[in-house]
Amino acid sequence: MGIRNQSTVTEFFLSGLTDQPELQLPLFFLFLGIYIVTVVGNLSMISIIGLSPQLHIPMYYFLSSLSFLDFCYSSDITPIMLIGFLYRYKAISYSGCMAQFFFICVCAISEFYLLAAMAYDRYVAICSPLLYNAIMSPRVCSLLVAAVFSVGFTQTMIYEVCLLSLDFCGSNIIKHYYCDIIPLMKLSCSSTYVDELLIFIIGGFNLIATILTIIISYVFILSSILRIQSKEGRSKAFSTCGSHLTAVLVFYGSLMFMYLKPASSSSAIQEKVTSIFYTTVIPMLNPLIYSLRNKEVQNALMKRLKRNMS
Repeated sequence: MGIRNQSTVTEFFLSGLTDQPELQLPLFFLFLGIYIVTVVGNLSMISIIGLSPQLHIPMYYFLSSLSFLDFCYSSDITPIMLIGFLYRYKAISYSGCMAQFFFICVCAISEFYLLAAMAYDRYVAICSPLLYNAIMSPRVCSLLVAAVFSVGFTQTMIYEVCLLSLDFCGSNIIKHYYCDIIPLMKLSCSSTYVDELLIFIIGGFNLIATILTIIISYVFILSSILRIQSKEGRSKAFSTCGSHLTAVLVFYGSLMFMYLKPASSSSAIQEKVTSIFYTTVIPMLNPLIYSLRNKEVQNALMKRLKRNMS
């Protein structure tokens, strides 16, 4: 099953997260629980923000977009990973594999730029509070989110074209639990130099463009926070920024380790362990660190529950 004599592979087999039989069932229930928390948390955030007029402000508009991305991201990957715990090899068609990679890549790249947009939103809120509603108008927020998804779609199309141009004529076992570009390149019997170069260039551009936006925003934010006289005001500002920075560090750190290095220098185990953070853990944590600890969201949730009970 691992070797194909044909010049074109029509299906792949995902090897899954681990090949140790004694870990399959415990990991299945672990990631099933994570997925349930992820789905409930992100869909709850989208519903609460959509149904609560007091939350119809730019910050929560971005949070609902982030929850949507995390829900799609996790749903593209986790169900197939769960099936992989029940079967030694999970078959996926060539077209299905390309489609899975496409949607995963759109979500990942879009999250890069959405986190940068959220940093800019926090900059305006803290540094120019009196002009916040004028600068971050509904039209501006909609344009920012549209730009985020447009960049994600455009860059993914470049990756997808390069991936579709590769020839697969040897092993069709992907040593991963989902279709990602690096494990697929390792299976290709054609040159992947251009693809590796594109990953490095586009990934490096995304990293530099978004991280500079975040760093510059937080330099001004920190300067403004230090000028706040009230200790309670400084604590509230730091708390808001701390949640965002935590998610940024985990998300950027795992993706930098995964992609900004030559594909030949990474092992299958490293790729799987690293990808666990940004494919399953981060989508679960984002609703918690961003929103479910937020008093405004908690109050909106309690009002919604009381209204439903009455």
